[in-house]
Amino acid sequence: MEGAPVLLESKSSPLNLLNEMHQLRLLGHLCDVTVSVEYQGVRAEFAAHKAVLAATSKFFKEVFLNEKAADGPRSSVFLNEVQGADFASFLEFVYTARVEVEEDRVQRMLEIAEKLKCLDLSETCFQLKKQMLESVLLELQNFSESQNAEEESAAHPNVPPESKAVAEAEQDPLGSPVARPSHGASPEAPAAKSKEK
Repeated sequence: MEGAPVLLESKSSPLNLLNEMHQLRLLGHLCDVTVSVEYQGVRAEFAAHKAVLAATSKFFKEVFLNEKAADGPRSSVFLNEVQGADFASFLEFVYTARVEVEEDRVQRMLEIAEKLKCLDLSETCFQLKKQMLESVLLELQNFSESQNAEEESAAHPNVPPESKAVAEAEQDPLGSPVARPSHGASPEAPAAKSKEK
């Protein structure tokens, strides 16, 4: 008699797999493809695993799946107009699901993600660019608000902020202080109250 099926699932296995593949690539073990990149005459070569590249990039998947059996398995791929630093960052991302780049390189990483049809990297770049744009917009809004505050105080140059508080605590003609709320009080309020008396 068989019991009900149970699910055996590892939360750490995907991360462990990525880490192990990354270590194998860094050590040059079991790599079965060399990717050569060239940009403005500067050439660089990177060893990698076809399975990892094909699983993370539709471009590489198409290249490797369309290899002709007569030619044998392809052991090298050439990419023109791709900077070595950008492809190194691409490889680090596909092998680790993370990479640290300078802000001014995010657009280039998005371009390489689109060129190599790497959806995960494209989405990551879009999210980061969105956050950067929101941050800039927030800074502009704060700057605009501070400019408005400066213009407001410049419109009343003879009344510094401290003297506004003093003016609100002025005494009425009889010499007793006039008590009133500091917000929403108009300058005519003291005169109106003294006339009532």
